[in-house]
Amino acid sequence: MATFLYKLGRLAFRRRRYVALVWVALLALAGFGAASASTATSSSFSIPGTEAQRAFDLLEQRFPGVGADGATARVVFKAPGDEKMTDPANKAEVNKVVGELKSGSDQIAAVTDPYTAGAVSKDGSTAYVSVSYKVNSMELTDATRESLEDVGHAAQKSGLTVEIGGDALMVIPETGATEIIGVAVAAVVLVITFGSLVAAGLPLLTALIGVGVGVSTITALANVLDLGSTTSILAMMIGLAVGIDYALFIVSRYRAELAEGREREEAAGRAVGTAGSAVVFAGLTVVIALAGLAVVNIPMLTKMGFAAAGTVVIAVLIALTLVPAMMGFAGKRVMGRKARKAAEAEELPDAKPNMGTRWARFVLRRPVWVLLIGVIGLGTVAVPAASLEMGLPDEGSQPTSTTQRRAYDLLSDGFGPGFNGPLMVVVDTAKSSDGKAAAKQVSDEISGIKGVVAVTPAQFNKAGDTAMITVIPKDRPSSVDTENVVHSIRDAGEGLKSDTGAEVLVTGSTAMNIDFSQKMNDALLPYLALVVGLAFLLLMLVFRSVLVPLKAALGFLLSVVAALGAVVAVYQWGWLGSLFGVEQTGPIMSMMPIFMVGVVFGLAMDYEVFLVTRMREAYVHGEKPGQAIVTGFRHGARVVTAAAVIMMAVFAGFIGSSEQMVKMIGFSLAIAVFFDAFVVRMAIVPAVLALLGRRAWWLPNWLDRILPNVDVEGEKLREQLGETPAAGHGPGGDAGGERELARV
Repeated sequence: MATFLYKLGRLAFRRRRYVALVWVALLALAGFGAASASTATSSSFSIPGTEAQRAFDLLEQRFPGVGADGATARVVFKAPGDEKMTDPANKAEVNKVVGELKSGSDQIAAVTDPYTAGAVSKDGSTAYVSVSYKVNSMELTDATRESLEDVGHAAQKSGLTVEIGGDALMVIPETGATEIIGVAVAAVVLVITFGSLVAAGLPLLTALIGVGVGVSTITALANVLDLGSTTSILAMMIGLAVGIDYALFIVSRYRAELAEGREREEAAGRAVGTAGSAVVFAGLTVVIALAGLAVVNIPMLTKMGFAAAGTVVIAVLIALTLVPAMMGFAGKRVMGRKARKAAEAEELPDAKPNMGTRWARFVLRRPVWVLLIGVIGLGTVAVPAASLEMGLPDEGSQPTSTTQRRAYDLLSDGFGPGFNGPLMVVVDTAKSSDGKAAAKQVSDEISGIKGVVAVTPAQFNKAGDTAMITVIPKDRPSSVDTENVVHSIRDAGEGLKSDTGAEVLVTGSTAMNIDFSQKMNDALLPYLALVVGLAFLLLMLVFRSVLVPLKAALGFLLSVVAALGAVVAVYQWGWLGSLFGVEQTGPIMSMMPIFMVGVVFGLAMDYEVFLVTRMREAYVHGEKPGQAIVTGFRHGARVVTAAAVIMMAVFAGFIGSSEQMVKMIGFSLAIAVFFDAFVVRMAIVPAVLALLGRRAWWLPNWLDRILPNVDVEGEKLREQLGETPAAGHGPGGDAGGERELARV
């Protein structure tokens, strides 16, 4: 692989104008596709194999035209002072609103009168109008949304407090300006790392081109593939982070090759052949982990994983082709001014040991202490993960500045928290001898369940073989008590089916969220086992070792569990919540842990490969285990540190998003990268390698014969080029330090 990539790097450098032209053309084509594509009309959410989905499908089949997946809205009114919503003036205002809503849009299916539907609170202070639409929220026109908001604003002039909830107002989430801050931090880190504005600008420019191609393609295909609004945001988040990092690794290696006196084209070929091999492997692990999300069998998550994986593939292709082409345009300016002057004066590089070298020596002197502090520290942070509760955020997790959150709070105060998440019970009476009696028995049974505060009379379809019953739980939608109510209704349904022949199914957004969370919970451990097993096999292939992959996989597990612990502490318990914009604590978003496992797995392998391949390279060329660790850190620590800080900055930039899911994923990925890069890879890994010594690189002979040699370190490339360098004595080397550690 290294030989092929070496030739590819030289070709891209030599034909840089054509390569740049191809990528600019792809960007323009994707941009044109995104600009001319029709707006995504839907963002369906289905959970195959769950009861809530079966009930939803049954509703669509038995109640045609009702629009089971249609958008909904609730216009909530609160009377001022001691007034009541039943007062004549207030009642007249509400009736006026009902009339305006009915005539406000042809997309409206039904508007309920609160005075005939029993939607006035017991104390008379609060009332709400339910609005249902013929289409889902993504298909609502701007005119329909504006009509809804205008009616609410007009009603406020009468002195009533009017707020609007429901998914009818749901729009594509705003991510704010914080991502720009993340990119700015990345730029500063790159300038510090390279000491050259040109070298710093290369990874940023190429990453932005890659993200532009990826996100524009997703936008162009959103309508065709039914992609959700957050898909492009998450793809941008991951694509930007890995795009900068992969380019950083290539440019860093290119500068090292130039510093050794090689011609620019040769240096580009070697950089792509060596660092590029690691980029391909690291990118492959991220792609496999993200594409592996398909095993969960939730279409939305599968599409999200494939879209993000696509941006990673583009980032890898950019790093292997456009980056060497851009290095050709940059010329010698890719080196810092100090390095260029030193090269012109033919001065030897400063032999002073760098920070990576000094840190590696420290770890080698105190491996047991470093290992204990790292493991105990992450173990402590991981403790809250034992209390992980998974769910999906509702309007109660929105900022208090939004009308949806204020409507949620008004309903909770006036009617009880459960009114924000009514359950829809579907009774299939097709096999029942007396459908109406069966539905009545179901209603009576549900009324007696603990945690249920109201049950509406059964509403039958025209055929009379299916009934809908609305159940209001006592607690808010995301609470454990509401989940228990859903399970209790389902348990009771088993007995009712044997008694009456009617099948009882629970659906609605609250039940859908509960089933989704359960499915994600059930899939987490198998997916984790799949990812860790894959990590072990791939790293065994790369490092020709059994213990190094085992250590890497265990370290990955430790960093993931610690990151989950931090997420639980902040978003579920509320620790430091104000610092991260958490206004309402609650269950952790269901897809976040499994999504984090997939992404962090890939990133962890990035750092493992770029750091440990240098160590293995040095060891294979004759250095002792302790020397090899120092060599790996001298060449790799600075770059891996910069890469980790950049990824943290990019991910943390999304914490400012208005979408709770994006906010939580941004935080979880940023903290996971911190733990994995700085605690696991920089501390625990060298400590374990120091304790293992030569045993770290042991591989049974029979296994060595079976495993193919992927040549990530580029050994075959060096042999082909007729080069046998003394490992670890490149620019910035510290042979004296290695002699000092020869006894290790």
